[in-house]
Amino acid sequence: MNPADGIVGRFAPSPTGALHTGSLVAAVGSYLMAKHAGGRWLLRLDDLDKPRQVAGMADDIMRTLESFGLLWDGEVARQSCNPGAYREAFETLQQSGVVFPCCCSRREIALAASAPHLEDDGLPYPGTCRAGMRQTGIIRSWRVSAPAGEICFHDLCQGSVCQNIASVCGDFAVRRGDGEFAYQLAVVVDDHLAGVNQVVRGADLLTSTPRQIHIQNVLGYQRPVYCHLPLVTGPGGTKLSKRDNLVSQQLGNLAGSEGQLLCSVLSFLGQNPPVTLQEGSCPDILEWGVRHFEAGRIPAAGGEIIVQ
Repeated sequence: MNPADGIVGRFAPSPTGALHTGSLVAAVGSYLMAKHAGGRWLLRLDDLDKPRQVAGMADDIMRTLESFGLLWDGEVARQSCNPGAYREAFETLQQSGVVFPCCCSRREIALAASAPHLEDDGLPYPGTCRAGMRQTGIIRSWRVSAPAGEICFHDLCQGSVCQNIASVCGDFAVRRGDGEFAYQLAVVVDDHLAGVNQVVRGADLLTSTPRQIHIQNVLGYQRPVYCHLPLVTGPGGTKLSKRDNLVSQQLGNLAGSEGQLLCSVLSFLGQNPPVTLQEGSCPDILEWGVRHFEAGRIPAAGGEIIVQ
């Protein structure tokens, strides 16, 4: 989509659990940035990982967003409804010669990489099957060959980012052996089809972005603008306990505190809302946020959210 046609942002949670304060920051940040530019804000449920989905969470996510006044434009999209588009994109990657079948197990990859932690999703793939899979092997995944050199992009919050995919993760999976498509491919296709040209999300996904840009380049898709927001942490910079920081209508843990929490998120994003704003309704708070939003105020580093 041509940026001249208007900004299109999105929020894409996974219904594997309730929203938490970190995902609320991503929702509010993406909403403010799109709406400040007069654009549209879409909602997509990234529901490809069926075994991890929790019954009722998709509805709870939508109800919770509504309780904060975060109203999306258009119909809610679901990844589970898009297998045909993923298959078409996958076939294009195959025709481009960048995809190959791989029979390596995670243990084999770990041993080849001399990695101490088998559970680490960041294991660099050593390229074992790139030149051809062993004849007795069973296809466990389909991988995209990592490009030579670095992929660089400018992030509105994190600044200049460069990554050598080959050294960071190596050839990466875009489809499982059972036919299910991987997140890295699905998210690129989803954003392209929806005309998303502004991707605002948490900094935990920053390292995935070069892989997605590589797929965009091969498929001939336009690259969106990226903004990776600071991560919410626990006390003293510890990892956030999502279980203790849930934001959910179904669990009943909001108790009318939406306005206070929304103002705290605005403060976390560097927008400095007036203290009196928390007495207003969520729509009023968001209206203030949209009108006064400045991306340059967003800090790169994360921290705690202090509820006012």
